[in-house]
Amino acid sequence: MLPLIAIVVSLAAVFGLISSRWLKIPSTMGTMLLALLLSAVLAIASHVMPGIHAWAIHSVLSINYENFILHGMLSLLLFAGAFLLDLEQLAGEKFAITMLAGLGTALSAAITSAAIYFAAPLVGFHPPVLEAALFGALISPTDPIAVLGMLRRAAAPRYLQAQLAGESLFNDGIGAVLFLTILGVAESGRLPSLVHVGWRFVLDCGGALLLGVVFAIPVSRMMRMVNAYNIEILLTLSLALGGYAVADALHLSAPLEAVAAGLTLRWLNNRHSEDISHVEIRRFWAAIDKIQNSVLFVLMGFEVLIVSFSRTAFAVGGMAVVLVNASRFIATVATLRIIRLVQPHHRSSWFVLSWGGLRGGLAIALALSVPVNLGRDWMVAATYTVVVFSILVQGGTLNLLLKKSGIARPGRGAVLSRATK
Repeated sequence: MLPLIAIVVSLAAVFGLISSRWLKIPSTMGTMLLALLLSAVLAIASHVMPGIHAWAIHSVLSINYENFILHGMLSLLLFAGAFLLDLEQLAGEKFAITMLAGLGTALSAAITSAAIYFAAPLVGFHPPVLEAALFGALISPTDPIAVLGMLRRAAAPRYLQAQLAGESLFNDGIGAVLFLTILGVAESGRLPSLVHVGWRFVLDCGGALLLGVVFAIPVSRMMRMVNAYNIEILLTLSLALGGYAVADALHLSAPLEAVAAGLTLRWLNNRHSEDISHVEIRRFWAAIDKIQNSVLFVLMGFEVLIVSFSRTAFAVGGMAVVLVNASRFIATVATLRIIRLVQPHHRSSWFVLSWGGLRGGLAIALALSVPVNLGRDWMVAATYTVVVFSILVQGGTLNLLLKKSGIARPGRGAVLSRATK
């Protein structure tokens, strides 16, 4: 395992250097693009170098992506994303974020599920209703890892960045409840009552948020008791990893626990600015965030080596790209209309929220957790196609489209930038 880790980290460093020095594109996007190109080279050269190609496939298969992302990297990535956010701007958009993360995600999942079910037969594929519903649930939540990376280079107004970043951090809970509920129905054959689903949502999401707040309070107090930033950093690491592990063990929404812990710790620490090494801690978490993103995007690029792509899978994947984005657009527009009924002067942009709603490693991890008999193969292929399009095309063009449309203005700071200065 150590040689594999060394290779992945080395490739992440080299790909990042090439992206920033010669390609002049964001490192995350360049890293994934170069990993995809290297995977393609390995596949093409399999007849000349079968040993290397076989070793690469064996290495990728040895990585449990579900555990690696959902029960590993996600704890630090979500904590870092929440901890580095601009709390003032986030608080001003709390109603919009709640609506987008809740109603918007549920609408998007329902529309995507129906669209896949009725449109897939056009390419000769007939997914069962529950498989289409599973795909809609796993692909609808925006990925905080991909979204936060994009926002660090986007020139959108700070209120729009707060809406998109906040939604991406909180909609995982909604998506997870929908996904696990549908998966339970598919495996057991029994349809749960609305009361059961509602109680599970309150317990999983509400319990996780409460747990994150409760764990952050003593950690903040301990950070104020020492005058050594290395110990303070260790305390934040213990909160990020330990809180996530406890929520996971209690079958609560661990991603929401990490978000709540990061936001609460940041808010508590800001009230005691003279007692805590803010600059060093923020620099540490900013570095952790960027390093893990680079490693994750390398792994996502190499994931293509083990994805089963048939002619039908390609067709369903291409269709999914269109349907997922169309569903996101419809759900976003509908949710924004409801928000403006309550807050008539609320500022937002359906274009930024729709096109900027990226999917990433989280969706792939959820797709890989689907049992084979419930359509894992086609879901992984379709999800991977959507993720690649999302990161390379949507993430790569958003900043340019913002400038062309006039939404972006020179000198606008990112909602995340203030936390890392």
